[in-house]
Amino acid sequence: MNNFPPGFLWGASTAPHQIEGNNINSDWWIQEQTVPGMEPSGDAIDSYHRYAEDMKLLADAGLNSYRFGIEWARIEPLPGRFSRAELAHYRRMIDTALGLGLTPVVTLNHFTTPQWFAEEGGWLGERAIERFTSYVAEATTILDGVPWVITFNEPNMLAMMATMRRMMTAAPDAQQDWQSPTVDQDPRPQLP
Repeated sequence: MNNFPPGFLWGASTAPHQIEGNNINSDWWIQEQTVPGMEPSGDAIDSYHRYAEDMKLLADAGLNSYRFGIEWARIEPLPGRFSRAELAHYRRMIDTALGLGLTPVVTLNHFTTPQWFAEEGGWLGERAIERFTSYVAEATTILDGVPWVITFNEPNMLAMMATMRRMMTAAPDAQQDWQSPTVDQDPRPQLP
């Protein structure tokens, strides 16, 4: 059997939009209501309110780390308007992880962005770098004691999604034929 080095992190990873629920200021929340094939997240598993229970399950299972994201759309629901309440919420998550012996690994962007950012052109918008820099400056004020911070979840996927957006903008008629790649497009064969 292999021996892992001291300090090796065994953990679980989540995305805020997929587990928190009711992320109504997010661009993905809006897309779920309008894009064919996207499953509405709704309440999800309500980890926004149940994070302490979720983290305790991880710790009780013997894991020693938890990678979770902080949701930009919650922290900055309007351009330049940062929610102290939401920043405090994510700080409580960090403190809960530390209290349970879990190393928090925080992701700053796990695909979703505020709807207002998307309306400005998203990652292709003229102010994208300025907007993201401002968010990161505010978000990092709560990260004391967090040894690992991930700027972007799967940056290659982020680049692909920006390319798809560029293509959709260039050919708006193609949007009506688009379906989420996460949804089966052909019926599954029935077994006898």
